[in-house]
Amino acid sequence: MTVTLAMRADTLPYLDLKDPAFSIRSKSVTDAREQSWCARTPYGLAVLRYDDVQKLMRDPRLRQGSYAWPALNDATGKFADWWSRMLLSQEGADHARLRRLANPAFSPKLVTSLQPAFAALANELIDAFAKTGRCEFMADFAEPYATRVICTLLGLPHEKWRELADIAADMGLALGVTFKQDIPSIDAATQRLFDYAEQLIAERRAREGGTDFLSLLVKTNRESQEALSDQELTDMVVLAIFGGIDTTRNQLSLAMDMFLQHPDQWALLAERPDLGRAAVEEVMRVRPTITWVTREAVTDFTYQGLDIATGTTLHLFSQSACSDPRAFPDAGFDITAERKPHFGFGGGAHHCLGHFIARGDMTEALAILARRIRNPRLGGEARWLPDSGNTGAIVLPIAFDPEA
Repeated sequence: MTVTLAMRADTLPYLDLKDPAFSIRSKSVTDAREQSWCARTPYGLAVLRYDDVQKLMRDPRLRQGSYAWPALNDATGKFADWWSRMLLSQEGADHARLRRLANPAFSPKLVTSLQPAFAALANELIDAFAKTGRCEFMADFAEPYATRVICTLLGLPHEKWRELADIAADMGLALGVTFKQDIPSIDAATQRLFDYAEQLIAERRAREGGTDFLSLLVKTNRESQEALSDQELTDMVVLAIFGGIDTTRNQLSLAMDMFLQHPDQWALLAERPDLGRAAVEEVMRVRPTITWVTREAVTDFTYQGLDIATGTTLHLFSQSACSDPRAFPDAGFDITAERKPHFGFGGGAHHCLGHFIARGDMTEALAILARRIRNPRLGGEARWLPDSGNTGAIVLPIAFDPEA
């Protein structure tokens, strides 16, 4: 029989997530993980070990907790208002209804049908710099690729990609630890995206019979306001555009950074493009752009000897969990290794709705990049978002052997 001893919160290690210099990959996090399954933070508890993250992500005593992120940062305004209403922040019947309405746009069948378009887009972007031996990976590939994938998915004009990428970058600041200081930029970008979403919806309403995602949502709204209200329609369009751009762009930069550090793995992927999907999974295990997911206690309960009160926020550190030696005895970067599932797309009822799209477009991108970009290395000074919350590169210059 296992006996779990009572634990006092004040004996837990402490991690200062508010510090912009805090790194999710720091020694302080790994030390805390060895000391305890969780740590105290300014935002609640951080859950650090794989088994505990896996269990708590699906624990019915917890609800999705990211809805409270603006409040934890004393943030109000356009972004905070939208964040409180959108799909990710809903629970129960409303969440199930909204997710059911959006599901058809993100089906595996749709991803398969779009693979040729993803491949053509990746090759088009690489063509522009392949013979030069240099590129700024974010501006020349990751941003236009991620944004134009969403344009393809939603039937948006590709010439809008630069504007949409800039909007997503500014909105994405809300998902990092500098949220409070960036509110003016975040809210201005959110307003611009709402204005654009409303324009798109008006255009779809003016014409009948479209089969793209936006047209189907507008049709659902028109046929039954109980199914999808005007506000929910606009909120969902904003989420589809912002969410798809920000996370994929950042994740591609983290993938390239990992491969720059492991050139043997890049060479292997070039030889074996069939490892593209495995490469995506391994990158998301070791360097996920979403470094933690959040839950909130909806009742008082005790876990691992620690009393957790209703309303307590728990940040489930996917980055820490997926390098936990208890679950990954050999946690080095290896795209051929069989691994336990990572948490880069969350889990449970709030598992990322767009994961099929993200997996599909990144698989195509990495396989083609590895085939065409040989011997990549850092080509200048990279600049990064804070290494916690949602992270990724701002600037990532790379050099490589020019294509003949």
